[in-house]
Amino acid sequence: MTMAKVKWLAPTLYIVFLMLPIYWLLNMSFKTTNEILNTFSLWPNEFTTDNYVKIFTDPTWYNGYFNSLTYVIINTVISVTVALPAAYAFSRFRFLGDKHLFFWLLTNRMAPPAVFALPFFQLYSAVGLFDTPIAVALAHCLFNIPLAVWILEGFMSGVPKQLDETAYVDGYSFWRFFIRIFLPTIAAGIGVAMFFCFMFSWVELLLAKTLTSVAAKPIAATMTRTASTAGYELGLLAAAGTLTIVPGAFVIYFVRNYIAKGFALGRV
Repeated sequence: MTMAKVKWLAPTLYIVFLMLPIYWLLNMSFKTTNEILNTFSLWPNEFTTDNYVKIFTDPTWYNGYFNSLTYVIINTVISVTVALPAAYAFSRFRFLGDKHLFFWLLTNRMAPPAVFALPFFQLYSAVGLFDTPIAVALAHCLFNIPLAVWILEGFMSGVPKQLDETAYVDGYSFWRFFIRIFLPTIAAGIGVAMFFCFMFSWVELLLAKTLTSVAAKPIAATMTRTASTAGYELGLLAAAGTLTIVPGAFVIYFVRNYIAKGFALGRV
């Protein structure tokens, strides 16, 4: 075997290994539960789209995706919007306790969501936000804002302060400079921060399930409906799982170049 073939063999096997679970999930989504339990096949023997039809026609299912996307988008926008000026302050100014405050922000990200589930539940129930997308979005801010600040501060610190000074000399106000000059300069960092905020909020289950019941129930919680006294509806569960990968795949596709720059320049 030549060296060229050996070099191609390792990454090919690695990609196959990574894609195998995704393919198997997709394969199961086009099977009935009986076929999944009774036969082992690399492709469906009785191809069916009933699982996807049920998801797209049952309000309980497609509302689960809508609810999840709603609070994920709200959280991503809030987290990055709040993190931008905070990261700029940490990057450009030195003040009493700045390093301690920066570390404290990260400790919130280190804490498991289970620690905050009960306080959030009681608080949001008291103020009437329970079972709403905004409740989950605000709860996820506790973890995503520190993460976004940490990532964006790394990108901002890589931008010379002379850029700020030159803009002020040219007569730019702070917000005009910040929006028209500084933000485009760190566009890669913003893309990376939005990606990680989106992905954490999309896959987080405990808070999303605790703070919702019916009206704002996310898709991850809706998927538990496949369990019954007769067992699990495995085909339906596989179809729902396949569809949950789609939003993340779209986000990764659109920010793939920013993520590469993030690993090279920022704190990722």
